Amino acid sequence: MNLAEMDLIVDHIYGDSRKGNASDDPLPRLLGVDNGAGFRHLGKRPGIDTLKLLALKSNFNDPDWPDHLDIENGLFTYYGDNKTVRSIHDTPRQGNQILCNLFEARHSSISFDHFPVILLFGGTGQYRDLRFLGLAVPGAQTLGPDDDLVAIWRTKSPNNVRFQNYKSIFTILNVPVVITRQWLNDVKNGNAVSSLYAPKPWLEWLSGRKYSPLYAPHSIDIRSKEQQLPHSTEDHKILSLVHNQYRNDPFAFETAAVEIARLFMPDIGQCDITRPWRDGGRDAVDAYRIGTGRSAIEVEFALEAKCYDPKGKGVGVKELSRLLSRLRHRQFGILVTTSYSFLSSLH
Repeated sequence: MNLAEMDLIVDHIYGDSRKGNASDDPLPRLLGVDNGAGFRHLGKRPGIDTLKLLALKSNFNDPDWPDHLDIENGLFTYYGDNKTVRSIHDTPRQGNQILCNLFEARHSSISFDHFPVILLFGGTGQYRDLRFLGLAVPGAQTLGPDDDLVAIWRTKSPNNVRFQNYKSIFTILNVPVVITRQWLNDVKNGNAVSSLYAPKPWLEWLSGRKYSPLYAPHSIDIRSKEQQLPHSTEDHKILSLVHNQYRNDPFAFETAAVEIARLFMPDIGQCDITRPWRDGGRDAVDAYRIGTGRSAIEVEFALEAKCYDPKGKGVGVKELSRLLSRLRHRQFGILVTTSYSFLSSLH
């Protein structure tokens, strides 16, 4: 299908040619914008009143400027385009000036009857294909003018010259999956607000700065046996060594299990190992420290240690149920094993 006729679907991937040059970029044909820089635009930059549309693209691969999409909370962190030593607004395509104007308008007490439509895209690593991330607006419900757009300092080698760039936060709106081509056409014609196809969450933000984020909490992931066991030969050897050391002395493994848990959770205190003849289903009991200083709190946990053969049957429902049934109010459980667990059986 012709890119110029396609709707925008959240998480859908859009691509163009496969020539290995700028013609692979889908945004010019998809939205009518140019094929350069992070901010692509329709209308005259950098004014809010003259810009019609902004396509904001990130490849998420710059360690110095780590753009980030928080899928669960619908927030997008974007760093501006001053990545060399110059004045923060003195960038060739005025990207940082556009950012400044967007966030000034977001916090203005004046009601706007026009605002550029902001569309977010992320690189996929394949040619110049892009994934549509959503319809965005500047800021977030809980962030004030000192928090959603911040000028940060960086140092440029080799002369260690300091300069500033913007760090900004956008909210991805909870728009039902599709941005219609009809609305995109109206946006190009300067009728974004009056269009019959304008998304309601966007209109509500424009008129009253109401944020309706696209929340997408992660589903519970149950790891398979293959995902739980080591993949490398070296890790398999380490696991086998631990199992062979303690397979005939499961009570000694309890002490080792506490130390293994502490490697991953350093704030575990001194554990009380349950005596073998008084074992109530919990091989160790103690507290995990959350926070620092006088404000820190301690949360009790119970630990179960199972020195099972990595090539055997694994920790089953019986063992896991035994641990869970003995957890008291406001406790959590830790299972340490040289094997794997059938968590999917309890899901």
